[in-house]
Amino acid sequence: MKYVFSDNLRRLREKKGLSQKQLGDRMFVNHSTIARWENGSRLPDAAMIIRLSKCLGVDTNKLFRLAAQSEENPNVIMVDDSKVILSDGLAVLEEVMPDATITGFVWPNEAIAYARLNRVALAVLDIEMGSSSGLDLCRTLHGINPTTNVVFLTAYADYSLDAWKTEASGFLLKPLTPESMREQLKKLRYPFSLGGRTSEQLD
Repeated sequence: MKYVFSDNLRRLREKKGLSQKQLGDRMFVNHSTIARWENGSRLPDAAMIIRLSKCLGVDTNKLFRLAAQSEENPNVIMVDDSKVILSDGLAVLEEVMPDATITGFVWPNEAIAYARLNRVALAVLDIEMGSSSGLDLCRTLHGINPTTNVVFLTAYADYSLDAWKTEASGFLLKPLTPESMREQLKKLRYPFSLGGRTSEQLD
């Protein structure tokens, strides 16, 4: 596990001349919570990262990037109601991100349940899924974790304007290819580690 976030948090706290207890008091959390963040056993959620940025006087996006880079095996999900397209897409994602934990879902509610239990770095979503909408799923995922990168994958270019209104990181037309996915990874709102390389450093 790469302790990018924990090591930087400790340095930022010490630079402010704060003990773990003092930072905990300012954060309204127990000092043991700060200790877990600094030893790498836990990562703060989005709300705590925002609070940390205010207490330490650090740019929020910097802390989000550090947290994302601390994930040795980022969680990546793909949601599509077509099992054939899902299977093909998962193969592409596994080729492009061999060190990621990649999970596919046919049903949006299963993807939501997974996201509540796991920090999802990237979600590749179909837009039309029967009675469900990938646009709505995107909003739900961002409600769980605002730093989840969402890339929409669809056969209909007409959806692109609606997709951008959700603060997604990108929009790709089917079929998903390794080349298009690699290019998209360079443009994510919240880059994350891919086996020692950030998504901004892909060839």
